[in-house]
Order: sequence, then structure tokens, then C-alpha cells
Amino acid sequence: MEMTDTDTQRLAGVAAQAATLVGPALVEAFQTRPDVAFKRDRHDPVTVHDRAAEERIRDFIMAAVPDSTVVGEEDGTRGTGRVHWYVDPIDGTANFARGLPFWCTSVAAVVDGAVVAGAICDPVRGDVFTASTAGAWCNDVPMRSTGATEETAAMLVTSYPGATGIETDRERVLARTAELISTYATVRRPGSTALNLAYVAAGRVDVALGIGINAWDVAAGALMVRQAGGHYFGLRRASPDGPVPDPAWQRPGYLAMVGTLDPEATTVRSLFVDRYDLAGL
Repeated sequence: MEMTDTDTQRLAGVAAQAATLVGPALVEAFQTRPDVAFKRDRHDPVTVHDRAAEERIRDFIMAAVPDSTVVGEEDGTRGTGRVHWYVDPIDGTANFARGLPFWCTSVAAVVDGAVVAGAICDPVRGDVFTASTAGAWCNDVPMRSTGATEETAAMLVTSYPGATGIETDRERVLARTAELISTYATVRRPGSTALNLAYVAAGRVDVALGIGINAWDVAAGALMVRQAGGHYFGLRRASPDGPVPDPAWQRPGYLAMVGTLDPEATTVRSLFVDRYDLAGL
């Protein structure tokens, strides 16, 4: 059965409720400098609050939409329902653990492989970004992804380069980074992929770029950018056999831009085309 705008708006409401549900407890914990453990390495922190928030979100979603499968960053996949929910309980855990107020909770609903609804909650600022097939909003006000018209006047937020890239391909990575810093008016590394995308959707920043991300980082934000009139592209390693026809939001990298920038003219195309598939640009 095809999802209508009404259906996806209802799912966006559930996503917003789930994301905001854990906000007060996370804000309280954020002010205590919580203990940190690590998953893959010292660049990938996790706290007990990540896991507790994900459990609360999962329980809420399962009760609100029984026909659900929840795919969480911390506890993996639970359930067998048609609506797949991609949950990042704290996107920006390193910031959260240090008391830096740039982190959020991201929840997205996926039906038949397409992202149809999502919410990103920044409980410190009190911002709730939502999107459905009917549009995108910040605190119930429609968002328009507009900003710079030239890269030289644009702000770029990014997580690139990461430690792994520097270790494995140092010369190329540092050369790319230098070119980005030289091209854009401002380059920042705020530390939360989901909020980076929400800010592109809202026109607060102009471009967001990331390599080595997961679906729960970008699913909600990718929909927001597109529904607000911006550009979102998934990046993946180039293959000699051609691009894999996976959804853009499942690719392990991304480029997002406000709608007033021309994606055909982006510097990222020339910098990454040798190693990454930028299909759609």
C-alpha cells in the first residue's frame, strides 16, 4: 500500500515525539560530563546515555507503530515490521560527553526502501526539525534551503578528513582539505552529521560533507534537505563495474548543499571523482 502525505506526516509526528522524549534526560546528563567508553576506537565514543535513550525511543516507537522494525546505532535491529526506523540516540556523542552543545537525536522512518519521515531534535537549543513527503519544518515553521550562490561565499561544515583517511591516504587527504579551506569562505567541523544536514535544510549553513557515515546519521537529514529544496547526494567508493543502485541515504558518504548553489559546479566533484562515485551531480 502506497504511503500518502497524511501517512508520512503521522510518522513524522511519531519520529518527533520519540526524539524529543529523551531530550530532558539527555540535557541533564550532558551537564555532568558522563563517563565514556569506546566502540571501534578512541574516535568512536559511547555513553550509557546513548544506549538508554535508544531503548526508550525503541519502546515508544513499537508502542506507537506496532508494524515497525527499529534499526539503532547501539543495539542493532529489533522487530520485523514494514516501517523501518533508523535511530541515532545521540549524534555527536563526543560533543555530548565533553559538554559542547552541538549534538542531537535523529529518528527516520523508511518504507519500502525510501525515507518518508524524520525528526532531528536539538534539546539544548530547543529546535525540532521534521520532514515528511509533504515538506520540512523547524519548530513547525516551513524550511527553505537557501543561502550562498557561490562556493567562495559559502560555509562548509564537515567531518572530513577522518583519522582513518589520514592514516591510509595522507597526501591526498591533506591536499583535498587544503583545497576545501581555500575554496570556501568558512570551513567548520561541528561534530554532528544530523545537525549539519538540518542546518543545510534550514539555510543556516550552505554545504555539508561527510565520508564514513552510517544510515542512521543521515536518513532524517537527507529527507529534510531535499524537502526544503536543497540538494543531497550519497557518496560511495567508485567501482570499475559502475555505481551500485543503492539509495543515496544508505551510502557511506554524503554531500548536501542549499538549493541556491549549483551542484554541477561544486569543488567536491573535482576533488573526489577519482575515488568516489558522485552519481547524480
